[in-house]
Amino acid sequence: MDIKEFESEAAKVISWMSSYFENIENFPVKSPVKPGEIKAKIPTSPPQQPEKLDGIMKDVDNQILPGITHWQSPNFFAYFPGNKSKPSVLAEMITAAIGAQCMSWITSPAATELEESMMEWLREMIGLPEDFTGVIQDTASTATLCAILTAREKASNFKINEEGFYGQKKLIVYSSEQVHSSIDKAVRIAGIGSKNLRKIAVDDKFAMIPSALEEAILKDIENGHQPLCIVSAFGTTSSTAIDPIEEISNIAQKYQIWHHVDAAYAGTALICPEYRTLIKGVEMADSFVFNPHKWMFTNFDCTAYFVKDTNALINTFSMTPEYLRTREDTVVNNYRDWGIQLGRRFRALKLWFVIRNFGVQGIQQKLRGHMEMATWLKQQIEASEDFSLLAPVPLNLVCFHYHPEKPLSKETLNKLNEKLMQTLNDSGKLFMSHTKLNGYFTLRMVIGNTDVDERHVREAWDLIQKTARTLSA
Repeated sequence: MDIKEFESEAAKVISWMSSYFENIENFPVKSPVKPGEIKAKIPTSPPQQPEKLDGIMKDVDNQILPGITHWQSPNFFAYFPGNKSKPSVLAEMITAAIGAQCMSWITSPAATELEESMMEWLREMIGLPEDFTGVIQDTASTATLCAILTAREKASNFKINEEGFYGQKKLIVYSSEQVHSSIDKAVRIAGIGSKNLRKIAVDDKFAMIPSALEEAILKDIENGHQPLCIVSAFGTTSSTAIDPIEEISNIAQKYQIWHHVDAAYAGTALICPEYRTLIKGVEMADSFVFNPHKWMFTNFDCTAYFVKDTNALINTFSMTPEYLRTREDTVVNNYRDWGIQLGRRFRALKLWFVIRNFGVQGIQQKLRGHMEMATWLKQQIEASEDFSLLAPVPLNLVCFHYHPEKPLSKETLNKLNEKLMQTLNDSGKLFMSHTKLNGYFTLRMVIGNTDVDERHVREAWDLIQKTARTLSA
């Protein structure tokens, strides 16, 4: 493909993208295909001769789009959003065109220094103290693993990296019963072991109980174990429950335990200053993570990881073979030493585009709108005779279920709500996901898509009610 052909084909792709943005509401939100249906349309062997882009794009429409669940649809209310925005997409196109590998300062100085600046901007935007220093990771799962590995090395005076676990005390990690599965995975990968993850009881708001945490720590100390790390949540996955960060921070400092705050989804809310009271005490934590690629309109992947002790982070991960050494190493950040990956994408560019194009006030306006819509839905459920909230609504996730007037067992009620969700999702008109809270099958409706507005939420609520009552009848 020569440059003229590239320019011509690129214009067609841009036109396709614009049409997709404009018509996304016309697609079924959840893909209706059956397992194996997409693969059956793809030839079993690759083409031997070149193919024109026109034919490839036709196959995108005919073979790929039918198997896409449209995360960017304003009727996508499942999981947590994986948002994009138009400035983010444009930046990603430039990133792909440049094709830089940003492992070291010398491999692209602009990538490193823009990342430094963007992490300073984000720190200011969410109100973190200046003694936190940030780096972009790919996902919160990776960032949390980095936190646990850094805590492990700092606690062992960096001996485990060199000598393994031989002669070490049993290391213990603590989090609530509502912990995200990435913490379970991290303790496995870090060699700590699933049996050494203590899942602390939660209160009626699904937040960690500090007294239960301290009791577990004291018991482990008494048994000769070494408390290593506490992972608290600012917004759990199931219900966006918020752990009491200040009380947990005090306990962590009392027993000299690394405190990592997982705000993967909900941390974006802190861009609105009125929500920062919910995270009082974060200034005492050791590390903090949130994902702009969830609720800050920056397409996947882009995770903001902040840490106080950068020396401990770098000493955990730094490896500099001769072929990576440069004369600038002592005066620059080489972000290959700040995490697991050696190769790194130029993720800072899309943050730069998003923050500048929206402005902080524009981002705040979007976030407040989402939370106002969630409050409206909460009020509708509270006023309803046959729907009930199953968790508080501190932000923009609403957890609820349907319960008809006739008395039903928990098992029957759960089957009814599961059927309700499946029927709604199969309609293609919206997409929701679920969790279990206090044994109840719980519908989760997250109002956080970049382009969602009141119309979408009202239409979704109407459809939920009509579908539920049809099933019940």
